[in-house]
Amino acid sequence: MILELVIIGLAITLEPIPLTAFLLILMSRGGVRKGAAFIFGWLLSLAVVVAGTVLVTGNKPPKPNTAPSLAALAVKITIGVALLVIAERQRRRMGRPKKPKKTPKWQTGLDDMSPWFVIAIAPLTQPWGLVAAGVAEITAAKLTSVESYITLFVFCIVSTAVYLVLEIYAGFRPDRAQAFLNQVRTWIETHTDQVIIIVSLVLGLWLVGKSAYLIAS
Repeated sequence: MILELVIIGLAITLEPIPLTAFLLILMSRGGVRKGAAFIFGWLLSLAVVVAGTVLVTGNKPPKPNTAPSLAALAVKITIGVALLVIAERQRRRMGRPKKPKKTPKWQTGLDDMSPWFVIAIAPLTQPWGLVAAGVAEITAAKLTSVESYITLFVFCIVSTAVYLVLEIYAGFRPDRAQAFLNQVRTWIETHTDQVIIIVSLVLGLWLVGKSAYLIAS
């Protein structure tokens, strides 16, 4: 379970679309404070989902080869197939001219945005499809030891790792942060397709391959 949650957590933290939103917030006026609010909202939403999953399952993971366990594996396969479809669709779009997009209204008021509003934005930017894969994995967990709780804690931290690194850097190096964050944003904007393809392909193949193997065995 640990390896699976770490892989899913890395996919979540590297998802370029919510990361771009965080960068814009972090580069705005009072960005460090707003960035902390975004991370709080991001972690809070993850924690609520994890805690809710544990409560719903009653801390009793389904037994192997039963309908609930097969259903969880089927969910992971479905998510994996969806990720592979996304990767293929994104690959076909590469190189094609993109239509200009209107700037979202929330981006025009970044400098005047309150931290409370940022907290509310964070859950809306979550890649919930990837989070659902983590939830499906958590349903197989039985939290009877400290290690299990630590594993779920690590999942939340790994899912937020890039955001935490950027927030800490902006807080301790404010004089250099704007230039660095601009470079990161530019790189993401020019490599969004590649990142989505790689992340979706790797995680999709992992989910489909492992889940299919478990069903077959």
